[in-house]
Amino acid sequence: MAQIIAEVSRTFNEFLLLPNRTRTDCSPATVDLRTPLVRHIVGEPSAIELHSPFTSAIMQAVSTPELAIALARNGGLSFLHHNQSIQDQVSAVCQVKNFKAGFVTSDTNVRPDDSLGLLVDIMRCTGHSTAAVTHDGTATGRLLGMVTSRDFHPQRHDLAEPVSGRMTAIADLPHAGPDTTLSEANARLWDERLDCLPVLDGEGNLQHLVFRSDYTDTKRFPNQVVDAAKRLRVGAGVNTHDYQERIPALVEAGADALCFDSSDGYSDWQAQALTWVKKHYPEIPVGGGNVVDGEAFAFLAEAGADFVKVGVGGGSICITRDQKGIGRGQASAVLDVAAARDAFRERTGEYVPICSDGGLVHDYHVALALAMGADFVMMGRYFARFDQAAGGKLPTRDGFVKEYWGEGSNRARNWQRYGQGGQGLVFEEGVDGYVPYAGDLNEGLALTVAKLKTTMVSCGSATLREFQSTARLALVSDQSFQESHANITLRDTPATVS
Repeated sequence: MAQIIAEVSRTFNEFLLLPNRTRTDCSPATVDLRTPLVRHIVGEPSAIELHSPFTSAIMQAVSTPELAIALARNGGLSFLHHNQSIQDQVSAVCQVKNFKAGFVTSDTNVRPDDSLGLLVDIMRCTGHSTAAVTHDGTATGRLLGMVTSRDFHPQRHDLAEPVSGRMTAIADLPHAGPDTTLSEANARLWDERLDCLPVLDGEGNLQHLVFRSDYTDTKRFPNQVVDAAKRLRVGAGVNTHDYQERIPALVEAGADALCFDSSDGYSDWQAQALTWVKKHYPEIPVGGGNVVDGEAFAFLAEAGADFVKVGVGGGSICITRDQKGIGRGQASAVLDVAAARDAFRERTGEYVPICSDGGLVHDYHVALALAMGADFVMMGRYFARFDQAAGGKLPTRDGFVKEYWGEGSNRARNWQRYGQGGQGLVFEEGVDGYVPYAGDLNEGLALTVAKLKTTMVSCGSATLREFQSTARLALVSDQSFQESHANITLRDTPATVS
């Protein structure tokens, strides 16, 4: 007969955090949200560390390059979706990796005899307004000059004119030699009032560009997550069907981490895929999932997963539980998998982070997920609301909304993810709808982070590890849940303060 699990399947709404004593050295300003992204030896740092415990879902409606840039600047990480051609996903990864860096490899390059019209097309394609003019039009050719959008106007100048007529020639262009450090380059940008400083090798070939805007960006976003070359980090989703072709291209493009994306990760296919990655690309961290219990966690961790995603059926656009009767309340799933993660740590000396994916409806649910043992969270609906997400912004009677659709919906055409057989979705496991528009990610995430930090302070925690080890949780009754909400008639216009 079937095995009956005695424990009730519980959601985040069924728990509240109890306050702990707040020390005088514990304040929002001192809370540290750093958290490991990938597997590491206990006592040693993780190879990739998030500065804020947020990742965006592997979904077409969510993780665009624009959102990946914004989230990495704010300390988190996006996983660019794989329901697109390998070439398009690689291009998206490159867009994020080339957005900023200390030493930038120029991606906007022309020859001196190329037309201004061609330059306009290249600038439009790359989104950059500064171009290097090299003898062969490559990023490493002999530098002959620089040209920017301020040097000409498409409506004022003849676009058939050669670039050489509008560029600043190398003889009049400040530049640096191959031994220049990033600190020295940044100092010259300010001392000489430059926007860009080319770095050349001994033969005059272009090596890199250093931009004042990157220095300013670093100061504006001090918690951004970057690699050793100061480029923003970005992840990429992969599947268990074309991974042997997709992963080499993503690694070559510079993806910092991969994640197998499946509605049910407790499978031999995913274990085999993880084993293949670890054999052929041991340097690239790769996550697995999704799972809902400790047994499945151990299965993926032993197969080589560097982190494991937790959650089946809890997403706001997911109807897997309605359609198949499979899943588990997200709170119960996180608690069970966290216990298995800790047991795996004690047994092996390795720490495999877990990610709470789904079931996060309110900001305080993030705090609950982290308190229950999640190292970071992954969210779809939350990020789909922002300007940087893919969905269209539409007006309604009650304000603007953003389009949001699940990977299990017919719109996503991601039938391989669900393994229903055949060459398409036999039935939908996700819906297509709308979420309230929430503006810019930078402002929205800052508010959520502020709430998380003040919650941790009330619980007497200055780090996420301390939060996990000292948090106290209580189950709530239906009446207690109702008591948590305002129960007066609210003003529909602001009060006048005299």
